[in-house]
Amino acid sequence: MDHRFQIGQLVRPREKLLENAGIYEILRQLPSGPDGEPLYRIKAASGPVQRIVREADLLPA
Repeated sequence: MDHRFQIGQLVRPREKLLENAGIYEILRQLPSGPDGEPLYRIKAASGPVQRIVREADLLPA
């Protein structure tokens, strides 16, 4: 499955997925998880927080 978001793109998590939901930047496109869903490493625009999230849990900012 192809990745929908590109490195450097700004995204936001769906709903309250992350405790400090806000704007995040795509740092890396990761291989798909066991369910075939593309994964991403994202970084909070407002600080050093990084997470790995599924594509389905992200929206364009």
